[in-house]
Amino acid sequence: MFTFLLIVQTLVAAALVTVILMQRSEGGGLGVGGSTSGLMTARGAADFLTRATAILATLFVLLSIVLAGLAAVGRSGASDIDTSLAREAAPAAPATAPADVPLATGDPLAGVAAQAGNAQAPQSNTQGDVPLAE
Repeated sequence: MFTFLLIVQTLVAAALVTVILMQRSEGGGLGVGGSTSGLMTARGAADFLTRATAILATLFVLLSIVLAGLAAVGRSGASDIDTSLAREAAPAAPATAPADVPLATGDPLAGVAAQAGNAQAPQSNTQGDVPLAE
């Protein structure tokens, strides 16, 4: 049913584009032609094309709504989540670094990185030979 309506909507869309391009615009457009001795006069053709455009546009919108409804109903049963490929989460790292992490002797920022999780910041330089930034 969905495929059939989708094909019908495609045909309606193609017809709508054709009818719109056949209409005479202010600049002349692709126009139907100017012969008044034919089956339909220019005024009659304009009225027919205007009505055809309105009917095809209404049909296109209605088909779009019906197709959206069918798509929503068709997907309602597929809402189960497949957990067969789910991975277990890795255990979380400890929130704080251990207190016995040795500091590098020449790197003033090593102590900051090692003690970033600790609640207390060091009060003074524990390495005597490296001055703190002033």
